[in-house]
Formats: sequence, structure tokens, C-alpha cells
Amino acid sequence: MDVRKKELEMLRLLERLVNTDSGSYDKVGIDQLANILKPYFTELGYSIETKEQDVYGNHLVIQHPKVSDPEILIVAHMDTVFEKGTASLRPFSVKGSKAFGPGVIDMKASLVSLIYALKDLKNQRNKALQHVKIILNSDEEIGSPSSRRIIEEEAKKGIRYALIMEPARKDGSLVTERRGNGHYVMEIQGKAAHSGIEPEKGRSAIQELALKIVKLHALNDYEHGISVNVGMIEGGDAVNTISAHAIGHIDVRVSTLEQIEELEHKIEEVCSTSDVIGTKIDLSGDISRPPMIKNQQISALFEIVQQVGKEIGIEIKDTKTGGGSDASFTAALGIPTIDGLGPVGGNAHSEKEYLDIPSLLERTRLLSKLIMRLTNEENQSANSFIAKTS
Repeated sequence: MDVRKKELEMLRLLERLVNTDSGSYDKVGIDQLANILKPYFTELGYSIETKEQDVYGNHLVIQHPKVSDPEILIVAHMDTVFEKGTASLRPFSVKGSKAFGPGVIDMKASLVSLIYALKDLKNQRNKALQHVKIILNSDEEIGSPSSRRIIEEEAKKGIRYALIMEPARKDGSLVTERRGNGHYVMEIQGKAAHSGIEPEKGRSAIQELALKIVKLHALNDYEHGISVNVGMIEGGDAVNTISAHAIGHIDVRVSTLEQIEELEHKIEEVCSTSDVIGTKIDLSGDISRPPMIKNQQISALFEIVQQVGKEIGIEIKDTKTGGGSDASFTAALGIPTIDGLGPVGGNAHSEKEYLDIPSLLERTRLLSKLIMRLTNEENQSANSFIAKTS
């Protein structure tokens, strides 16, 4: 098939995915997206196990029936950060060499790239197609609360390499290092009173929250990669009322495994006693994603990716980022992991989110060739429909 026709075919599937709302809390939308994707994997010969969820969208575990212990785990997520109805307000569009729409780069273009990389392997009758296990989860954008266990359980079943389909950075770099992250909720109960008539009878939950924010932000140690940020607050019923209730949402980032326990202890210590007498604090949450640390195994895997890229005319660089992803789970298990293997784009989680269209075929070819290399099923079949992009 002509390369341009293949690109248009991929863009048509991408349009369908982008125009299907699949926010993390939109179970109906995510399950609808999963039903769009399932036939593509079935056509490739895979068996699909649906992990039913009550609150979140269902997760899919996809594997070829001919291989009981695949060597490669590929993880991609179906959820986005956008509210239901966003797709109808900002549907898929193409302007020049860029495509736009909610979730277009994070990470619906990656879902398309994954499908077509596997199609390429099937077209070449390459046995590497059988040596991958795929997890499509529905809650990555909110920390993978229900899919983490599934990812870790499947990763422990003889997996040698983990490939994570987050988008490549704007400059095309892959990700070999991430900070760990977590989320806490600090809920404060005070006592309401009229601020003009009898303020002395009140116990301000907002005041307590403000004092705790100062102490929590004092835990920041940017030099060593530790950040604590109370990024969202709630509280108060009226301007003339001493507030009886307040909530602070805390984002936490760490750079090493050793920092996790120490920082968790410090946060708990800050919230263990009230500064405003008569208020009570309830702290919930944890550091749910460990850091992805670039060790010798990850460096060695990245060198293989670079070699494959060089062979097909792509210069591959790597970077580290403070954002979290499911790569942290596989890396923490000691499995060589590479992240950012999706197409190139930027401005994720915003109205300006975009995909660089030329990278769609480019990164699909990279993924296809990488799977072949890692499974020792490399060949130079002329049947590949993904031509060199150089």
C-alpha cells in the first residue's frame, strides 16, 4: 500500500479515537473506546482478556494464544484528562502537518501507532508478533489506582523488556528517567461561627489549612528532586462565616526510592497535630508511583533503541522528566523499561495539544523494528508497508 494512503488510514482511526470521549472518570466512554480497539487486535490473532471494573473503565490484557510467556510487555492507556463532551466541542482536526484534538498525543496517536506496528509484523509474517503482551489500561492519568496491580502481576510473568507508549517529547526524545509521584488529600474540620457577632466561638479550618500549606511547602528540596505542592484547595461557606471545613490536595514528587519513606514520614508529621486549637486533620493518600531510575539495564535497552533508530534514519535521544507514568511500575520491578515510544507531539492536557503527523509512521516503524530486534526476529522483508521516512 502507498505510504500516503497508509498514513491517511491511520489518521482516520485516530480521528475516530479522538472523537470518542474517554476521560478517566468516564467509564462508559472508555469502554466504548475499548470496543473500537478490540477488533483490531482480534484481527491480528490476539486473545483479549477484559478486566472488568466497577468505577473505572475496563482494562484489556492482550496476548497471542501461541505463546504462553511473551518477552515484551507493552503498556498504553485509553483514558484522557478531558471531561465528557470535550470531543464534541473540540473534535479532531488537521492543520498542515499537525493534528489536534483532546488526547490526540496523550495518547490516542500511540494506540494507533501500536496497532499499525503490529499490523506491520503480521504483514511480514514475523513471529515477533506473538512475543508481546499488551496492557491497555483506563486510569493512568489519575495514577493507575486499579491497573497498577494488573501491570505488576503481568510484568512478573517472565517479561524481559517493558515498552511504554507515552508520547515522545516535543524534540522526539524518549524517556529513560522519571520522578516518582503521589497525591495526598488533607481534610480539616473546624467549627463554624459568625465572623462579626461571635468569632471567638469559631475554629477556622481555612486558617489551619493555610498554616499547614506553609509547612508542607517548606519540605521542598529542589536541589535533590523533592517537591511538595498544595495545588488545589477548597473551603468556606460564606465570607462572614468562620470556616468549618477545608480541603487541600497535595502533589508530591521524589527522585529516589530512599526519599519516599522519609518524605511520607515528614508529611504525616506535619499533619499529625493542629496549629489552630479545636481543628482536626484527616490525611489520606500516599506516594503511589516509584521513580523510574536510569540504571545500567535501562541504558543498555536505550542503546538498542538508538541502534534501531539509526538503521531507519532516526536520531534517538533520551531525557528525564518529572511527570509520572506506568513506566515506574515496571522499572521498579527491575525490568529494563523505555518510555515515550509513541509519536511526537506536545501541549498535552491542553486545548493546544497536537500530533506531528510525519512522526506517526516514523515512530510506528521504530516500534515495529524494535520489537523484532528484542525478540531476535529481525528480517528485511519487502512486505513491510511502513517505508523509510528519511
